[in-house]
Amino acid sequence: MSNTAAAPPSTHRVSGTRWPAILCWLAVALEGFDLVVLGAVIPELLATGALGFTPQAATLVATLSLVGVGLGAAAVGPIADRVGRRYTIIVCVLVFSILTVLVAFSVNVAMFTTFRFIAGLALGAVMPGCLAYISEHNKSGKTGKATTLTMTGYHAGAVAISLLAVFYSHNWHLLFIAGGVAGLVLVPLLWWKLPESQEFVDAQAARSRPVEAAVSTGTEGTPVAPKTGMAGLFVGRFKLVTIGVWAASFMGLLLVYGLNTWLPKIMADAGYEVSDALVMLFVMNVGAVVGLIIAGWLADKHGTKPIVLMWFILAAVFLAALSIPMTSQILLNIAVFITGVFVFSAQVLVYAFVAAIYPPTARGTAIGMASAVGRIGAIVGPFITGTLVTAGIAYPWGFYVFAVVAVLGFAAMVIVPKTVDVAGR
Repeated sequence: MSNTAAAPPSTHRVSGTRWPAILCWLAVALEGFDLVVLGAVIPELLATGALGFTPQAATLVATLSLVGVGLGAAAVGPIADRVGRRYTIIVCVLVFSILTVLVAFSVNVAMFTTFRFIAGLALGAVMPGCLAYISEHNKSGKTGKATTLTMTGYHAGAVAISLLAVFYSHNWHLLFIAGGVAGLVLVPLLWWKLPESQEFVDAQAARSRPVEAAVSTGTEGTPVAPKTGMAGLFVGRFKLVTIGVWAASFMGLLLVYGLNTWLPKIMADAGYEVSDALVMLFVMNVGAVVGLIIAGWLADKHGTKPIVLMWFILAAVFLAALSIPMTSQILLNIAVFITGVFVFSAQVLVYAFVAAIYPPTARGTAIGMASAVGRIGAIVGPFITGTLVTAGIAYPWGFYVFAVVAVLGFAAMVIVPKTVDVAGR
C-alpha cells in the first residue's frame, strides 16, 4: 500500500541480540549508583565541613535530589511517548553523567545542590524509559521477569557505590567522577547498540493511520486511535488503573526509602548492636534482589496483579513481625531477608503491571508518572520514620506504620482492573 510507513533503518530496529537488555540494565545500575552516592558521601561531607556542608544543607540536597528525580520522571514520560525510547534514554544518560561529574567540582553547597537537582531531572527519566523499552523489547508479551531483572541493576549499582565508599569516602570527589564517567562511557554503547523499540515505531506508524489502526469507534462510526501521553492515562477504565497504581507506587517507595534510610537506627534503638543493624540493611537488600527474580518469574506464570497483591500482604506480615524481639541473630537476619524479598519487589511489580497494561502510545508516560508519584512517597517515608525516631517510638511503631502502608498498597491494587483494552474498556 502506498501509505505504508517505510521501515526504519536496520540499526534502529530491535534485534535478536541481548544488547538492549544489557544496556537497559546498565543504565538502571547507573541510576542506583548515582542516587545512592549522595548518602554514601554525606557522612564525610558533614565530618569535614566540605563546601560548608551542615546537617540542614545535607537534608536540603537530599530532598531536592529526590524532587528532581520525581519531576524528571513526570516530565520526560510524555516526551518518550512522542520522540521514542532510544533518544530519551541516550540524552538523559548523557545529561545526568555530565552533571554528576560537575558535582565533583562544586565550590560551594549552592552549586553542589544545583548540579544534583538538574542531574536528578535527567536521572529520574532513565528508569521509566528503560522499563518501557524493555517491556516492548520482550517478545513474549510477559513483562514481569523482564522488568524485575532490569531493576536488579538498581541494587547492583547501589551495592557498587557502597563498596567504593568503604575505600574512597574520604575523597568524595572521586565517587561522583566515577559515576559520571561510567555514564559517559555508556553513551556511545547506547548510540551504537540500542535500537529504537520496534513496538514504539509500529505504534507511531499506526497513529498516523487511524482508519487502519482503529481500536474503537465514536458515535458517528469514526475510528479513534489510542490516546498518547497523559491523555492516554485517563481514557475509560484507565482512570481507575492510573489512580490505583499511583497510590500503590506511593506506598511502595515510601516503604523502600523509609526502610533503607532508617532501618539501622530503628534496630539500634531496639537494642541490637549498630554493626548488626548495618548488616541487616545489607541482608534486606540481598533479599530484594532474590525477591525481584522470584517475583518476576511468578508474575509471568500467574499474572502480575495476583502476585503484587500477595507481595504487599506478605510485606505487611513480615514488617509487623520485625517488631517482635528476637534473641537469635540468625533468626533475625532470616526475618529481615524475607522482609526484603517482599518489600522491595512489590513496588517493582507495580511497574511491571503498568508496562503490561498501558498501550505503547502512553506506556512511557504511565511508568514515568507512577515513578514520579512514588518519589513523593520516597520523600515522605524517611520523614515519617525520622519523626518516629525523634519521638523515641520508632521501635516498634515504625514497623507497625510500615505494615499499614503495605496494606494500603494492597488496597490500592485491589481496585485496579486486571485487564483493560487499548480503548480503555
